[in-house]
Amino acid sequence: MRAIWNGAIGFGLVNIPIKLYSASESSTLDLDMLDKKDFSNIKYKRVNENTNKEVAWENIVKGYKIEDKYIVLEDVDFEAVSPEKSKILRIIQFVKEDEVDPALFETPYFLEPQKNGEAAYRLLLEALHKTKMAGIGSFILRDREILCMIRPYENEVLMVNRMRYPEEMRNYSELKIPSGKAPKPEELKMAETLIKSLAEAFDPSKYRDTYNEDLLRIIKQKAKGKNVKPKETKEPVGKATDLMAMLKASLEAGKRKVG
Repeated sequence: MRAIWNGAIGFGLVNIPIKLYSASESSTLDLDMLDKKDFSNIKYKRVNENTNKEVAWENIVKGYKIEDKYIVLEDVDFEAVSPEKSKILRIIQFVKEDEVDPALFETPYFLEPQKNGEAAYRLLLEALHKTKMAGIGSFILRDREILCMIRPYENEVLMVNRMRYPEEMRNYSELKIPSGKAPKPEELKMAETLIKSLAEAFDPSKYRDTYNEDLLRIIKQKAKGKNVKPKETKEPVGKATDLMAMLKASLEAGKRKVG
């Protein structure tokens, strides 16, 4: 793996030199965009909107528009913004993990200690594990301030979970969410029973991306000249009057699987 950020964790007065690595990768099949006529690859170009000519990477700069005029930013301008945060991931506070809404979580990263940081790294890892706490902090990554959580992962490595800022969450007030009338007591009791019947300890190894497996199987069939026909599926339907019947049928189906 290749490190995407070098710096340090600021833990009180302790600085732990670390490297940051991406902890996830896409499982999506790498599909190319092709011209339907001759299956040639489609290429994307950076084009000047006035001249329609392609612009080389070395001639591209970043700018912010103010009153119809662009203010061009250079590398030194980005370096001048919170210079400490570009080198130090400062832990601001410690919290219980379940106090943070999972909706705020984004990308996970692994942290690796650099030379002379091993002892302090292990200390923070063990302390977080013992206290069942996580650190909330921020740092600069690719010209953006990242809010993040630092926590033990499988008690073997420190993980950073990139987080969304609260203002990045959309307001759901425009959605048509039902309110007012409460569900019938018998329906609620049946729903609770169904939930409890399906409850078990979470095991992530039970889940995998089967869509890509199925798509790859279809690709291999087409490569052999076989025609593929999609299976007919019915649109799911459900009326309020069917709730009890559907709940009972769900419970019975669950019992048959267990049996």
